[in-house]
Amino acid sequence: MKHISPRPQPAAGNPKKPHPRAGEVRIIGGRFKRSKLTVPVASGLRPTGDRVRETLFNWLGQDLSGLRCFDAFAGSGALGFEAASRGAETVWMVERDRAALQALTQNQARLNVPGVRIVSGDAIALLSAQRSAGWDVVFLDPPFGDKTIESSENPLYQQALQAAHGAIAAEGLVYLESAQAWPESVLAQLGYQIHRAGKAGAVRFYLLAQVPKLD
Repeated sequence: MKHISPRPQPAAGNPKKPHPRAGEVRIIGGRFKRSKLTVPVASGLRPTGDRVRETLFNWLGQDLSGLRCFDAFAGSGALGFEAASRGAETVWMVERDRAALQALTQNQARLNVPGVRIVSGDAIALLSAQRSAGWDVVFLDPPFGDKTIESSENPLYQQALQAAHGAIAAEGLVYLESAQAWPESVLAQLGYQIHRAGKAGAVRFYLLAQVPKLD
């Protein structure tokens, strides 16, 4: 995986603010910049906001040429299509909601973004099956669900992070988006250290690296 150097970070906006045109988001960078993605009106579907995506892809270095990315809870496909637009060689987008899956398939058929594969199924099960596959970046943006439950105590997040840890390359990175802050001690127990972190309104987002193994 290419070296990722620190870059200036733009201020992150609130991803909960309604999109100016309901039912669509735009790819914000790369070959397919400004292309529209249709987003079905579905409960719990919450595309990652433009400013958060801008920050994330600044962290990743903008140019993802040659990288392999796994979007485990694809939803609108905003993260997966953004990665492909910026040159990612392979992007798997996993979704099980029928409406979201249909929209992903239609968006890909319309845009024909190279390297994108739409996969129907359970994100954690499919990610677990990718153990030792050496993915460069895994995106984890699960449904927030009951926000009274600390994300670090939510089994869905725990299982997703464990599965992602086994699927990424030694220098791979995991993007995590959640409604609650994640203590460094909890992430360390799961084998991660914080590479970058940000907050936008009620949303926390992290770029995580594996804790180096001791020789």
